[in-house]
Amino acid sequence: MNLSLSGLAVALATPFTPSGEVDLPAFRRLVRHCVAGGVDILVPLGSTGEAATLLEAERDAVISACVEEAEGRPVIAGTGSNATRQACAWTKRAQALGATGALVVTPYYNKPTLAGLVAHYDAVAEAAPGLPLVLYNVPGRTGQNVTPPMLTRLWENKAIAAVKESSGNLAQIGEIARTLPEGKRLFSGDDALALPALALGAHGLVSVLGNLLPGEAKAMVAAALGSDALKARSFHQKLLPLMDALFLESNPGPLKAGLKALGIAEETLRLPLVPVEAATRARLLAALEAAR
Repeated sequence: MNLSLSGLAVALATPFTPSGEVDLPAFRRLVRHCVAGGVDILVPLGSTGEAATLLEAERDAVISACVEEAEGRPVIAGTGSNATRQACAWTKRAQALGATGALVVTPYYNKPTLAGLVAHYDAVAEAAPGLPLVLYNVPGRTGQNVTPPMLTRLWENKAIAAVKESSGNLAQIGEIARTLPEGKRLFSGDDALALPALALGAHGLVSVLGNLLPGEAKAMVAAALGSDALKARSFHQKLLPLMDALFLESNPGPLKAGLKALGIAEETLRLPLVPVEAATRARLLAALEAAR
């Protein structure tokens, strides 16, 4: 459980070939691009990685490739599901493949009570003993918000080492930071809110932007964590138009357009996601060029 969790984590995209198959050579290029940019943590198979569309064998291949290319960095694999048995199986499998932690989204669609959430995370922890878990709160995708009082109860699970907080609510982020137990970690799940979240006490950022400009995203986070507010603000202001452009349409649509422009991967997405509209692509590429 002694896993260092701080700094810049990148929520990795999963590249696909034009025919829709997982493009492992492109995924390896992406991981190497992030590693070269100095990222601290790699996060495959999250929302940005279109994990909901991947088959079992594809998940294994992505985790294995990420571990192989990580150069010793922590790999926090997305293993969440709305079915507790599935989340347990995926978490156990990720641990066996060499992941150093698991990102476990709160169950979506089912709308469990707090007691159900507690039981869910207890079961996942039991399935992969010793593996640190990162609770992923993203109510825009799950339909349920983990409030600070709920999180206080969930922190009692010793396996939950951190929370990726993607509610978009700065007041909530501030309260989580204020009540954070010793040894637990808070990560911003939104690029555009990273700077205020870090100022409030977050320990890092799980970034979409970092897929494209890992060095710049790392510099912003490092400056904020190093109490260099002016430098951090300068990076934030330069990168904000690109952060906004990455969410003009459902993530990772705009991101895939950016990866194509950088020559890292094709723009292919899996249904029900489709490539972005021309206007979105043009704005994304203009913001990317201005931020480089």
